[in-house]
Amino acid sequence: MSDSRLISSKHNEEDLNEGSLRPLTMADYVGQDRIRENLEVFIAAARERGESLDHVLLSGPPGLGKTTLAAIMANEMGQPIRKTSGPAIERPGDLAAILTNLEPGEILFIDEIHRLNRSIEEIMYPAMEDYTIDIVIGKGPAARTLQIDLPPFTLIGATTRPGLLSSPLRDRFGISCRLDFYSQADLTAIIMRAASILGIAITPEGAAEIARCSRGTPRVANRLLKRVRDYALVRAQGKIDQATASQALQMLEIDEHGLDTVDRMILDAIIIKFGGGPVGLETLSAAVSEEGDTITDVYEPYLLKLGFIHKTPRGRVATELAYRVMGYPLQKGFKDSSLFEDADNK
Repeated sequence: MSDSRLISSKHNEEDLNEGSLRPLTMADYVGQDRIRENLEVFIAAARERGESLDHVLLSGPPGLGKTTLAAIMANEMGQPIRKTSGPAIERPGDLAAILTNLEPGEILFIDEIHRLNRSIEEIMYPAMEDYTIDIVIGKGPAARTLQIDLPPFTLIGATTRPGLLSSPLRDRFGISCRLDFYSQADLTAIIMRAASILGIAITPEGAAEIARCSRGTPRVANRLLKRVRDYALVRAQGKIDQATASQALQMLEIDEHGLDTVDRMILDAIIIKFGGGPVGLETLSAAVSEEGDTITDVYEPYLLKLGFIHKTPRGRVATELAYRVMGYPLQKGFKDSSLFEDADNK
C-alpha cells in the first residue's frame, strides 16, 4: 500500500526523474541550515588539509535528502561517488571487491546501511579506522589471513533507523547528521525551484499551498507539484495559484494537514476500533492491513510530529488534537480530565 501512496516518502514510480531536481552544490541546497553550515566547515577544512573527508552518517526519515547531501559532499570535495545499499552487499567478498577498487579520496555511499549483515560490518571496522581489510584465504587448518591496504576514502552511510546500527559501527563515523522535517518556508522555496526547472507556471501562494500538505518532505513536495501541474494543465490553463493547488489536493484526497486516506484510516482505527488506544503495533497493523515496519517507518513519524498520536509502553494513543481533526468528540475516560473541562466549556 505505502509504495503506491502519492505522499509516501519512499521511492516509487513518481520519482523516476527526481535526480534532475536535486541540487548539486551546498549553495543550491535549501533547508537543514545547521547541518549544511557544519558540513561546509568540515569540507573546507578537509580540502585545506588535502585529506579525505571524515566518515559521515546521515540519518532521518525517508525523502529528506540524504542521498542528495551525499552527492553534494562528493561534488564539493571534487571526488567521484560510488553508490550501493546495505541489502545489495550480501557477502563479505562483495564489500571487499568494492573497497579494493576505490580510488584515493573517493566517496563510498551506502544507503540503508543499517541492513548490513553483522559479518560484513566487521570488515568495515578496520577499513574505516586503518584503511585496511583482512581477507581469509582457504579453509580449515590451512586457512590464512591476508591484510590488504586501502586508499584513504570517505564512507557516507544513510539510514532511516540509526538505532539498528551496532555501536562499534556507529562510533566509527566522525560526523553524524540527523535530518529533520523541513519547514513550510523551506518547502515553498524547494517547490519554486523545482517549478522553475520543470517549466511550471506557479505563484508563491500556490507553492505555499502545496508545501503545507507536503508532510515536511521535499520528495513529497516534488511529487505533489507534478500532480498539481497535471490538474492545472487540464482545468486551470496550466498556471498553479492557491485556488488551483487547493482544488487539486482535494481531488487527490489530501487534506490541509498533509494526511491522505491511509493516515486517516490509522487514526480512525485507533479512535473508533480501539477507543483511542493504547493499541499495540501488531494489532494496529492487522486492523489497517499494513506491515508493522511500514507503519513505524512511513506513517508514525509524521503523525507523531503533528501530535496526533503518542507512543506509550502499552501502544499508540490518539491525542485530543487527533479527535478534533477527525471530527470525533472526546470519549469518556480520556486520560487528561482537563481536556474534558475545556471541551465541555466550548
